[in-house]
Amino acid sequence: MSSLTIAIVVVFVLGYLFIALESITKVNKAAVALLMFVACWALFMINPGSYISGFTGNELVNEACNAIERHLGSTSTTLFFLMGAMTIVEIVDQNGGFNWVQSRMFTKSKRGMLWKIAFMTFFLSAILDNLTTSIVMIMILRKLVHEHKDRIIYASLVIIAANAGGAFSPIGDVTTIMLWNKGVITALGVISEVFIPSVVSLVIPALILQTQLKGELIDNNVVANDKREGEGLDFSSIERKVIFFIGVGGLMFVPVFKSLTNLPPFIGILFVLGVLWTITEVFYHRLHKINSEVTFQKRVSNLLSRIDMTTILFFLGILMAVACLEEVGILTSLGSTLNTTFNGNHYFVTGIIGVVSSIVDNVPLVAGCMGMYPIAPTGDIAVDGLFWQLLAYCAGVGGSILIIGSAAGVVVMGLEKITFGWYMKKVSWIAFIGYIAGIFSYWLIRTYLFTAPL
Repeated sequence: MSSLTIAIVVVFVLGYLFIALESITKVNKAAVALLMFVACWALFMINPGSYISGFTGNELVNEACNAIERHLGSTSTTLFFLMGAMTIVEIVDQNGGFNWVQSRMFTKSKRGMLWKIAFMTFFLSAILDNLTTSIVMIMILRKLVHEHKDRIIYASLVIIAANAGGAFSPIGDVTTIMLWNKGVITALGVISEVFIPSVVSLVIPALILQTQLKGELIDNNVVANDKREGEGLDFSSIERKVIFFIGVGGLMFVPVFKSLTNLPPFIGILFVLGVLWTITEVFYHRLHKINSEVTFQKRVSNLLSRIDMTTILFFLGILMAVACLEEVGILTSLGSTLNTTFNGNHYFVTGIIGVVSSIVDNVPLVAGCMGMYPIAPTGDIAVDGLFWQLLAYCAGVGGSILIIGSAAGVVVMGLEKITFGWYMKKVSWIAFIGYIAGIFSYWLIRTYLFTAPL
């Protein structure tokens, strides 16, 4: 390994360390990721001839720049998909589209509430994303469950359910979006084979957690909340439902759009955004004709400023830094080492990756794996092969083992003031049991129901 390659690896490791220590350094991880991205490629450009053969002089520089632009193009498909999905969810949320969810959650039974929360979170996360779903469900829980000691149990299950729901859907988690965009999994393949393991990873923890809940919920003001549902909202109840079904239904339509047109998924998400944007503009035009003083703060042109660009820039920095490691050959070497160490057993490799994803961000882990293992025509690493589907499951569900292991966990930790120690003592072992059970169920499915691509 050359000294230049070692320098690139050192920069990446240091950057990763500062990202992991964000809570201590107080430096936003997006800033660190962007610096890491630039530093890695700047080092690469010192002597690109070490990694690109057959070119000299200006041709070598142009080829190196083409490599950067090629990786940027691949990265941008994920970023545009995320931006479109985040905007759609923001439109639905700000215009009251999620209000109907709350009205269907009410039950006096604590255990009944747990199962409603579990499956509502699970399926919403598969359509939206685990971060947004967690925020929506915590907001609903605050209105339905007033005892904090009970609510943190429900909140813990929200983390598990959100990560499990995102793992089996091509649009449910950033990592599955990345794998789907890369073409290593298909929508039908990941849903058909990872759905049951994801359900198992939710149901087993839910069965254990329900033993901590007894009796009935008290002091529910759901009826009063329902009466106030429309307060502060511009649209009528019917219009809010239209926005919800177009937004959420549109997200579900994206895989169908891809299969019908063979266009990249981000084009489908931008199509849905365009339709939803047009519908809301028509609604606001009607409102303005009725009342010329109506405010337009919730129009899409204003909501675009609320999109979390910090997250987008973080993904840009991380994915482009990982692309540099791929370009210099580090990831390929690492993949070969893992295969040799575990004798090609991808259950062990992906299982360990899932546990590691509860400690560090799963986005660079998955990005690294995509660089380590080039798609093969047959076998475990073929499209929809065992490795890629297990990676989707493990990287998503494994994040539930620690509360800091996923975006859902971090946001719930902040909203409900759940401590790291409490979660680790009360929930981590439960999430781990569900995680292992899901892997075992996947093995059963692969062994007795499906066969790996030959």
